[in-house]
Amino acid sequence: MKHVLAILVENKPGVLARVAGLFGRRGFNIDSIAVGETAEPGISRMTIVVEGDERTMEQVSKQLNKLVNVLKVARIYPEGSVTRELLMLKVKTLPENRQEILQIVDSFRAKVVDISLDSLVVEVTGDSGKLEALQRLMGHFGIMEIVRTGKVSIFRGSKTTKNGEAR
Repeated sequence: MKHVLAILVENKPGVLARVAGLFGRRGFNIDSIAVGETAEPGISRMTIVVEGDERTMEQVSKQLNKLVNVLKVARIYPEGSVTRELLMLKVKTLPENRQEILQIVDSFRAKVVDISLDSLVVEVTGDSGKLEALQRLMGHFGIMEIVRTGKVSIFRGSKTTKNGEAR
């Protein structure tokens, strides 16, 4: 089962390597990782998606909490959160298929962020299913390049990573 962890860390050199190393030493593959600054200066938030059973995730959380620069570890559950990813893809265009591509982009509420005579760069956010569906459709026209972020999640309501977990 895939689990999402929100980890507050001090924004210092080497912290990402130490956190990722902990997963590697235990033989876990990180499915996705997204890191960014928070509203609080000097604090960053990591959103890590990893596969494992409940017991394993409990152990990982305990080990993460032992790392010096880790301030808080919170599990994020789907029913109590909003999760999104970002996908940008460059698709080949020809004069005869450009309008069809633009209609698909519009139906996914995506945006064209760059346009040239022979290609478009499309940006879309959403859940994994939405991104994969758009990617499949654009594959028929010829995808030149894909860039995709890891998942980012935020608790619904008044819960925050600082004040606890939501189930």
